[in-house]
Amino acid sequence: MGKMKSKGTSKKSGARRSEVGQDAIALLKADHRQVAEWFEQFEKARNDDRKLDLATKICDALKVHTTIEEEIFYPAFIEATDDKDLHHEAMVEHSGAKKLIAEIEDSSPDDDYYDAKVKVLSEMIKHHVKEEEQPGGMFAEAKKSNMDLDALGEQLASRKAELESENSEMPAGARKGKNGVHGRMANTMTR
Repeated sequence: MGKMKSKGTSKKSGARRSEVGQDAIALLKADHRQVAEWFEQFEKARNDDRKLDLATKICDALKVHTTIEEEIFYPAFIEATDDKDLHHEAMVEHSGAKKLIAEIEDSSPDDDYYDAKVKVLSEMIKHHVKEEEQPGGMFAEAKKSNMDLDALGEQLASRKAELESENSEMPAGARKGKNGVHGRMANTMTR
């Protein structure tokens, strides 16, 4: 669960900042911007290897992002605001994105539906980001609450680094589906 702000401690106090000096909302928004940039690059890409690289970056980043939101930010949000509607909607959106991410990871650019799947994922994420960042959205409600966004930023940054480290330790091509060893082996066996 997220830490509640202690009495007499302002959100902008001298408390240790996250590794990158961002509070929770700034860190999550930075993730949003990075993924949006990769989606734009994917739309312009003409080379299958470039598309695969970008889709892999997008899927990996979104899996990390949804994990840190679900494990750290959302529980702190619901505890501080008791806004179940915003929380539940965000969780349903995450569920839909995760299903599409799995489909993308189980395919490759030679799949007729690959580009369409990445495009639909992009649209889903744009909607989700708009919902979180709009006035009255989750981030605005979090700012109005007693959430310690600096402490949450530290927790999010730490967990994010841990998850990214786990991903980078995975051997190249060890992904499931057509994009990785398991998929190539399965595809070879079914030929």
